[in-house]
Amino acid sequence: MDLTLDHRTLEEAHETRRYFAKFERIISHLQGVAESVVSEDTALASEIPILKDYLDALSGTFTALSYKYLLAGRVSQMLPSLLNIDRQDSGFPIYQELLQMANDAMQAENHLKSLPAMRDLKLAMVNHILREQSAPLNVQFAASQRQYYEKLAQGHLFWARNDPRLTWTGNVDAGRRSYRLHWAAYDSQQNIPLVYIMDLEDSGKHALARDARRWPRVQSHLGAQSSSSMKLVTIARGFDRDFDDLHPKRLRRFFIGPMYSHTFTQQSGPLRDVLSEVSGRPGEDWALAWTTETLVASGSEFEAAGFFSSVERQIYQLDPFTASGDPQDAKGHTHQQRSLILPQRPYQILAELDPPGLANIRKYAVSPSGNILSYK
Repeated sequence: MDLTLDHRTLEEAHETRRYFAKFERIISHLQGVAESVVSEDTALASEIPILKDYLDALSGTFTALSYKYLLAGRVSQMLPSLLNIDRQDSGFPIYQELLQMANDAMQAENHLKSLPAMRDLKLAMVNHILREQSAPLNVQFAASQRQYYEKLAQGHLFWARNDPRLTWTGNVDAGRRSYRLHWAAYDSQQNIPLVYIMDLEDSGKHALARDARRWPRVQSHLGAQSSSSMKLVTIARGFDRDFDDLHPKRLRRFFIGPMYSHTFTQQSGPLRDVLSEVSGRPGEDWALAWTTETLVASGSEFEAAGFFSSVERQIYQLDPFTASGDPQDAKGHTHQQRSLILPQRPYQILAELDPPGLANIRKYAVSPSGNILSYK
């Protein structure tokens, strides 16, 4: 299967700027939505700062890419300076864009040393305009690349893989500690950001945060288990069996996307009609899906591990309703909350159409003033 058939290249600079301006607005709204989703099924209040941190990093990634492609198609058609997005499944830049960004970050220092200072570049632009009476495209391109590498050097960006981080959340008893782990990934199949949050208990002899034997293995294990195609129960059970003294009690996964836009993506169903009707309104022809999957351990049991010992294993509560009715086709999570974030006018059109397929999806409508209202 040729996945590039779902890709779209943004060939004009104004098109690229419009794309990034749209995402800048969307991510700013996500900060408000994050505060509105607090519930047992969607996100705990203590998880919101983690989500906001990843959203800030995602905003930084889009800012960096906007500098990189600021003059897309204007300097030279021969330059590999055109942005590729997934027009079918996500609306986000393709996975390879983030891989290239990570490679560029490793060489950012060398690029910054070779590029003139921003003050010198601005002076060169003024001199070119006065002498040549034309746009200083080459100098503008150098300035945009300098801003790109400066942003990469600053860090705090959303990468293709964001390694697990650990926070101690208290002690269950004298020999059992509780932690919260979180990590994120840019899914290579769906081209959307994924955020994971795991609450676990540690019954090991040494605290996990200071355990040089287990903590690197935990990071490596979870970093490799971040695909959207994997069920949460598969991730949790695999972790539970690989680490006998670590017990995952809750695992949550946030899908930030897809993003739908009449201008940039292809969609079907009622969203196509809604976004088509508002396509003439700048900044309003978009909708962003936000999905939360949660897996909760309902208890634990002990199973034999050799002749004289046993280990604790978690029992996970799974959603019994499946599309096929076959228990073997279980969804792999305890519950799921699907949401749709969109501007006020598209929401009004959607509410008038009232399509049955979106009846059980929570909607967040963003007013022109930036206020966010939640509707079921």
